[in-house]
Amino acid sequence: MLLSPATSNASLPSSQGFWGRFKTPRPNPQMELREKQAQQMALSRQRLLTLAFDDMETIRMLPNSYIELDALARDWIKPPPDVIFSLRVPVEYASLHASRLVSGPYIYLTGEDSYQIATMGVQGLRVEIVSDGPPPPEDEPPPPPPPPVLEMPATFNLELVPGQQVALDTTITSDELDMARMEDGTTVDGAFWGKLDIVHDGDTHKMDFSGTRIMNPEVTPDLIVDARILNKLVVAAKPSTAKCNLSILAPSLQYCDVTLSFSPFWKLGITWPTAEPIPDQENKVKYFLRAHPGGALEHFESETITTALYYEAVPDPALVDPNEFIAPRNGYAMSFRDFIPHLMRVMDQLGMSLHARTQFINNNMTAFAAHRNIAYRFMAPAKIAAAIDISVTVENCVFTRLFLMFRGLSDDDLGLFAGAGEKEANGVNWREVVGWSELSKDPSHFRVLETSVLEVT
Repeated sequence: MLLSPATSNASLPSSQGFWGRFKTPRPNPQMELREKQAQQMALSRQRLLTLAFDDMETIRMLPNSYIELDALARDWIKPPPDVIFSLRVPVEYASLHASRLVSGPYIYLTGEDSYQIATMGVQGLRVEIVSDGPPPPEDEPPPPPPPPVLEMPATFNLELVPGQQVALDTTITSDELDMARMEDGTTVDGAFWGKLDIVHDGDTHKMDFSGTRIMNPEVTPDLIVDARILNKLVVAAKPSTAKCNLSILAPSLQYCDVTLSFSPFWKLGITWPTAEPIPDQENKVKYFLRAHPGGALEHFESETITTALYYEAVPDPALVDPNEFIAPRNGYAMSFRDFIPHLMRVMDQLGMSLHARTQFINNNMTAFAAHRNIAYRFMAPAKIAAAIDISVTVENCVFTRLFLMFRGLSDDDLGLFAGAGEKEANGVNWREVVGWSELSKDPSHFRVLETSVLEVT
């Protein structure tokens, strides 16, 4: 028996062998889709549109809908809203099916149906615009800008003192700057209300004016009030007020009287719970409390349970001088962005808990954020007691009173604190400044913690 390799598959490569590793590459679906799109674009041609109005013509791409065609035609000739406007197609340019159904020379386009019938199977379309409106304007170069105003007369009627009027007649000149228009072409004219600053100092003679244009010329200048003046009036109407929170940490359940004594230059504002006045002593108030070890306070007069006593102290406005209260010799200044983290570190150094210092910052964040730069100082215990004194009918009482005084600064005023910035403030021993004691952390002592903040304006 003769055997041939062709009659047996023993010598053929198996599917798991070397030859089975070569596979027929599969077509890429994305490549096939791109090729089909390219073929379709090659076969399809863009249809053109000829718009005609009067003796003018323009070529555009043929829109897909009647609404787009109408908008395209109106945008070209820009007809007035009350004129006749219609579109028509000569029958020789319309589709064969549409031309057979019309006996006249034109097919008037009245909607989407007539437009689709007229464009069925055509590669180009001519649309004539029938309107009583004027032809579209031709592209003309813009008119040249008016010549610059380099000289103009000026008259100033000034009142030096009440009853003394002065008139200045001058001529304002400029070598190259246009005094009538800005760079974008906006005309500068009208009536302005503001501040005129005239300086004659040695060889320096200048005149500066800053103001705002009066939008309603019928309003007299006597009725106009500057916004800066309103802001100052608001500040003046609201005097500086110290906001004080007084907490008590007792080692055990204990009854006590807390008395607040104010100097003649300070007066009591709002209190909560409501303090009890002391007869024949108008500058003193008191609280009768029951203090719990956890920090809760029971006020018997108002039948209120709270964790702190709140009161406001108002200094005499005539004695409040921000520049004297907080100056480079007794305070420090920095930007608002640096002040908040710095204050958190200072209060941490003074032994305040994370919850207490976070609550203090949050309660006063609105007042801090109103200023770009802040100058501040912490008052010494003796000066605080001279203004507002606290007495408690308990032995072995430890007082910790943190009185923060601050004010806002402009960028120019911040330069006055060049030697009293954040770097210098970080090197201060604040525990020594406020009279902090280690006993304030001893739970076996009766402890009083007061945090106060005063913004001087």
